[in-house]
Amino acid sequence: MRIDHERLAQVLDRQIDVITRAQAFAVGLTKHALSHRLREEGPWQVLLPTVYLTKTGTPSQAHREMGAQLYGGPGSIITGPAALPCHRVRGPVTDFVDVLVPVVCQRRDAEYVRLHRTTRMPEQHFPFGPLRYALAGRAVGDTVRGMGSLRDVRGVVADAVQRRRCTVAELIAELNLGPRQRSGLFREALSEVVAGSRSAAEADLLNLLAKSGLPMPLFNAEIWAGDEFVAKPDAWYPELGIVIEVDSTEWHMLPEDHSRDVERQTRMGKHLIVVLRFKPSQIRREPAEVIGRIREAIERARGRPLLNLRTVMAHG
Repeated sequence: MRIDHERLAQVLDRQIDVITRAQAFAVGLTKHALSHRLREEGPWQVLLPTVYLTKTGTPSQAHREMGAQLYGGPGSIITGPAALPCHRVRGPVTDFVDVLVPVVCQRRDAEYVRLHRTTRMPEQHFPFGPLRYALAGRAVGDTVRGMGSLRDVRGVVADAVQRRRCTVAELIAELNLGPRQRSGLFREALSEVVAGSRSAAEADLLNLLAKSGLPMPLFNAEIWAGDEFVAKPDAWYPELGIVIEVDSTEWHMLPEDHSRDVERQTRMGKHLIVVLRFKPSQIRREPAEVIGRIREAIERARGRPLLNLRTVMAHG
C-alpha cells in the first residue's frame, strides 16, 4: 500500500501537525516507514503513546493539547486549567492537560495528560479550531476541585463571573451536579461570590430609589406578626405594606434554599404584604420600569389600612 500523501496532508492540516498511529497506518504508512520518521534524528517525534508530532523542536501548547485530545479518543474534551485560557479566565499554571473521557474509556494517564472518566460527558463544548474545550462553567468546576487554597479558588470563580464567561447559576448547577469530593472550597468560594453579587444588587436598588424622588423604605428590617417572624426583606414600606426584593432565585444553591424561600413568600402573602421582586439585571438595565412599578404599587397602597405587623430595625 502506497502512502496517500494528499490524505496525510489533510489530516495534518486538520490536526495542526499531530497524528495518531492508527491514522498514520490508515493513510498508508507502514510500521517501518513510521519508525523511520520517528528515528532519533527523524522529522517526527513521539508526543504521547501512539500520538506523534510531525515536526521537530519543542511542541507548542496547541500541539500538546491536540495530542491530549487525540490520546483521549473520539469525543474527548479538554477541561480544567488548560481550558480556561480560551474563555479568558485566569487560572493556575500547570504543565498538565486534563481531558474528559467517557467512563468506559480504558486508557490511563500518560506523560502530561490526565484523563478524567466521567458519566457527565458534556453535550456541548467550546470549539477552537480542531480543539474541543469544556464550556466555562464546567472548566471552572473541574479546575477548582483540584485546588487546595480558598484564595486561589475564589480568584478563579470570581474572575469567571466578573468577566461574564459563565453565570452564577451555571456554576451552581456544576457544583450540584458534579462530584462532592473536594468541592468544599468551590462551595465556599461560590457562596462568597453569591453574597457579594447580592450586596451589589441591593446597593443598586438603594441608589436607584434615592434618585427616584420616591419615599425611602427601610432596608433589611425584620417583620414580625406578634411573636411570629415573617421575613427580613431587602426593602420594606411598613406604612404601605410593600416589600421590595432583589430576586434571590438565581442564587439558590440547594433545594432546601428554594423550599425556605417558598415558605417565606407564603408567610408574607398570608399577612397581605405586597411583594415586588426584581432581578439584579433589571435594576441595572431597566431602572425606569423598576421605578414605575414601585411608584404604581405605592399609589395603589395609599389609604390602605395599616397591617397588624411589627417592624424591628436593622442594627449597625
